[in-house]
Amino acid sequence: MNFRTLLAIGGLSIAFSAPAQEPIRVGSFLAVTGPAAFLGDPEQKTLELYIEKLNAAGGLLGRKFQLFAYDSAGDAEKARGYVKRLIEQDKVDVIVGGSTTGETMAAVPLAEAAGTPFISLAGAVVIVEPVKKWVFKTPHTDRMACEKVFVDMRARGATKAALISGSGGFDRSMRAECLKVAAKNGIQIVADESYGAGDTDMTAQLTKIKNTAGVQAVLNAGFGQGPAIVTKNYRQIGISAPLYQSHGVASKQYVKLSGDAAEGVRLPAAALLVADTLPDSDPQKKVVTGYKRDFEGRFKQEVSTFGGHAYDGLMLAVEAIRRAGSTNKAAVRDALESIRGYVGTGGVVNMSAQDHMGLDLSAFRMLEVRNGDWMLVK
Repeated sequence: MNFRTLLAIGGLSIAFSAPAQEPIRVGSFLAVTGPAAFLGDPEQKTLELYIEKLNAAGGLLGRKFQLFAYDSAGDAEKARGYVKRLIEQDKVDVIVGGSTTGETMAAVPLAEAAGTPFISLAGAVVIVEPVKKWVFKTPHTDRMACEKVFVDMRARGATKAALISGSGGFDRSMRAECLKVAAKNGIQIVADESYGAGDTDMTAQLTKIKNTAGVQAVLNAGFGQGPAIVTKNYRQIGISAPLYQSHGVASKQYVKLSGDAAEGVRLPAAALLVADTLPDSDPQKKVVTGYKRDFEGRFKQEVSTFGGHAYDGLMLAVEAIRRAGSTNKAAVRDALESIRGYVGTGGVVNMSAQDHMGLDLSAFRMLEVRNGDWMLVK
């Protein structure tokens, strides 16, 4: 017997019908272990949680969802192999994954060649610029992070800044984007230092910055443990200029790793980190508080923006399949590109043929660490 039921998850209403058919196959490759596990672990947990919720509500188009997930450990070569398996053996309908930029860019040629819709969870702007037919992404870009930080620096009276960055794909991309957009945002970069992935002390680089005349603010372009080390060394050598981090450390783990040294650090991030403090009038309030409640209730760990990226990726895929009325890959791709006004954890998404991310600078909130927690900068 046919039936219809309604699922409301984070404000997204989806109509479902039965009888059951072949499952809708969702593929994923994530850095669940390894140095980027702080990204991949909450991402995979999120996908598992909401696939379960979708299926409990009856599935979509009379079909249940099936998740094919692999742990790439942040390794681009492993990611490439898993994506090949997802496409050729698992025959997935859509891919939601890629915790890091390196993993994602290794997967892009395969997704493009196979004509498989791919929604990345990584940050670098190169993922969607230039636009690639089959590739989309949910996180804010590194360029947006640079611009949001520079706007805040100017508001605080700073016009001369120093950069320090890691050696990873995201780090290098963000550094390059910051250098590109600094001048147009009224910021002069007067120092530019870097550190390696395995470095455990950045005192030498930070001392150079401290001794550079005119530095009024410092931005660390990076993610992982490096930014926490930078933060501790920054305080140890007594740099008084404001310190900014990227959205690549937008989780409480960064605050815990940095300890008291994180106090006063600012970064651009999604509204999810300050979900409970948003006014009821904020369009994201219902979505982010709902996701926070679901995730923390199930896994007993604090929510992060990275799991939020996976939530948005999955829900965008679900919405595209609903609009397409099938899992026909070309139809799903076209539907993804047509999504407007989707309210997610990362912001309000308005996709187009020219924009496969769909977020503008207003999707970023400027946050500051106060008393060991994130606070919204008014």
